[in-house]
Amino acid sequence: MALLLEHEFKALPADKQIETLPFLEAVAHLPPFFDCLGTPIVYSPVKADLTGNIKKIRAVYDSNPSKFKTLQNILEAEKEMHGSAWPKTGATLALMWLKRGLKFMLVLLQSISDGERDEEHPNLIRVNAMKAYEIALKKYHGWMLQKLFMGSVYALPYKSDLLKALEKGKEVKEEESIEKIHQFLSKATPILDAIYEMYTKMNAELTYKA
Repeated sequence: MALLLEHEFKALPADKQIETLPFLEAVAHLPPFFDCLGTPIVYSPVKADLTGNIKKIRAVYDSNPSKFKTLQNILEAEKEMHGSAWPKTGATLALMWLKRGLKFMLVLLQSISDGERDEEHPNLIRVNAMKAYEIALKKYHGWMLQKLFMGSVYALPYKSDLLKALEKGKEVKEEESIEKIHQFLSKATPILDAIYEMYTKMNAELTYKA
């Protein structure tokens, strides 16, 4: 899948320490995924948010690559540096929102690859998008953002059009596209799960609404 497999995630090491640079290089290719969902009024801000958060984390990493070799290094250093303002600051906050955007993307793709669908409208992806939103983003959004998203599901592309967009316009059999999604998820999901686990262990997760 051209867009998703352009720069694959490294396998999660046994100690679950995620190297910052390979992670940033892998996620840098993913914001255009949200262009494939149409509805610019909803998904353009999500894409911009992802891109902005990647840049914030990259800036911290670039300031001292040896000190910030892993994502955990960044959180630990910022916790010490920012005191009571942490975790609502710096790359810690940027990564918190980045992981939520990625979670939406991964749950949506997992749902599609698992064959979850509206039996009456099998080529629509509303069911998949709603599941992803409920799990990844809804509890962090205020009433207005929730309403905006709920309305946007009716303008989502057909599944066949989404898969074609992910192949950058190439005509590919659905089974082949789904297999590539599996390949992407097999690397990306353990990384994202480890980031969520790190935030829980370090008590860095915040629940305020955007």
